[in-house]
Amino acid sequence: MSLSSLPSSFDTHLGWFETLLGPDHCLTVDSDIERYCREPREKFPGRCWLVVRPGNRDEVVQIMAYAFQHNLAIVPQGGNTGLVGGQIPDESGLQIVISCERLNKIRSLDPVGNVAIVESGVLLESLQKAAKDAGRFFPLALGSQGSCQIGGNLSTNAGGTGVLAYGNMRDLALGLEVVLPDGRIWNGLRSLRKDNTGYDLKHLFMGAEGTLGIITAASLKLFPAPLDQQVAFAGLATAQKALDLFSLAQSHASSMLTGFELMPRMGMDFVLAHLDGARDPLAGSHPWYCLVEISTSSPAVDGPALLEAIFAQAFEQGIIDDATLAQSQQQGMDFWALRHGMSEVQKREGGSIKHDISVPVSQIPAFLDQAVPACQAAIPGCRPVPFGHMGDGNLHFNISQPVGADKADFLAHWDNINDIVHAIVVEMDGSISAEHGIGTLKRDLLPGVKDPVELALMHQIKQMLDPKGIMNPQKVLAHPSDHSS
Repeated sequence: MSLSSLPSSFDTHLGWFETLLGPDHCLTVDSDIERYCREPREKFPGRCWLVVRPGNRDEVVQIMAYAFQHNLAIVPQGGNTGLVGGQIPDESGLQIVISCERLNKIRSLDPVGNVAIVESGVLLESLQKAAKDAGRFFPLALGSQGSCQIGGNLSTNAGGTGVLAYGNMRDLALGLEVVLPDGRIWNGLRSLRKDNTGYDLKHLFMGAEGTLGIITAASLKLFPAPLDQQVAFAGLATAQKALDLFSLAQSHASSMLTGFELMPRMGMDFVLAHLDGARDPLAGSHPWYCLVEISTSSPAVDGPALLEAIFAQAFEQGIIDDATLAQSQQQGMDFWALRHGMSEVQKREGGSIKHDISVPVSQIPAFLDQAVPACQAAIPGCRPVPFGHMGDGNLHFNISQPVGADKADFLAHWDNINDIVHAIVVEMDGSISAEHGIGTLKRDLLPGVKDPVELALMHQIKQMLDPKGIMNPQKVLAHPSDHSS
């Protein structure tokens, strides 16, 4: 957008930012800014007059102190892979995006203590590689790991496929370094496994989506690298049988069960039709599929024998109809590619109404038994594609448009389908956002699902830490003090 259309004070602000960071790290040209204002689903178009790219924590401190002084609205952004619009400026054009992409140093990696201290702009894939090079393992795994950043992972409390064994980002973080809205630094970069010295403040900022401060670095847990990983792919008749398989696998493998993913046949059809190189691992067609992964870290454990024992018993008990065990690391990766590609290929089938929900693991079959027919009744011919992390109760309950339907007409049902699905989730004491966050997409839904006291406390925390409402305005909470300029 043209600076000439902005208040004259913005010229002064731009000069200050350029003096601090250099002109190359203060972007004002539309062609340079565009990629910071568009998110993957293209559901929340944004505009901004300035993108700043600090290169270290002290520059972030100075930026925030200046923004606080002059009431400038700030939108922190990591790799811009978020799916609920939490990282995108609004359409006013008056907000400033702070990109953390240059905060990309791994400050230290301690393989003995199993801790890495990394800056917020480090790519998840870069941390995974650095840990591997040190003989260690960082377990967060996401489809966007080549472009998402650690700060964004923390700010959204990212989950992914490793939650079953290792937990989400809240479980993987030992400490944080955070720049507060007024420019103060909270240095909580502890690497201790035990520290009972009062309130654990790091949990305020994880999952806050940049509304309370900017995470500039984190102390993260590492793990011994698995010596062996075994992957299997199974076909089943019902979601209940998938739950039975999960219970059986967990009883045999316990913490060595590092992946358990559920997929419907409809999703498999989409992947096989649109994902390059995709092949069906099984000869026949099945209503449901499970991907099972076991990881072992001791040569005393025979991973293939353990997985074979699980599936032998599953066959004997009539739980599964067919299965295959990956015969190589590459084949195991191919199995995982089917699962990771499921969300992306849905775009090729037209419009999709998406949900990121969680219910107690034991309730997943009951949830599907209610939600699938309810959506089909509301939109005859729609194609439900529920898939995801069955082992931790998180499903991506996506609904694809009927074949031949008009996309706009289909997407006009978004709110109605939301009401149907979320009502079932709430009835089961579940969550309307399991791992994607709230952002803009679900902000107005939050009051309907949060305990009133809990929601009031969230507003009070926001007011205390960000009294001027400059941090990522109108994200997560519709806060009266937030503003756009």
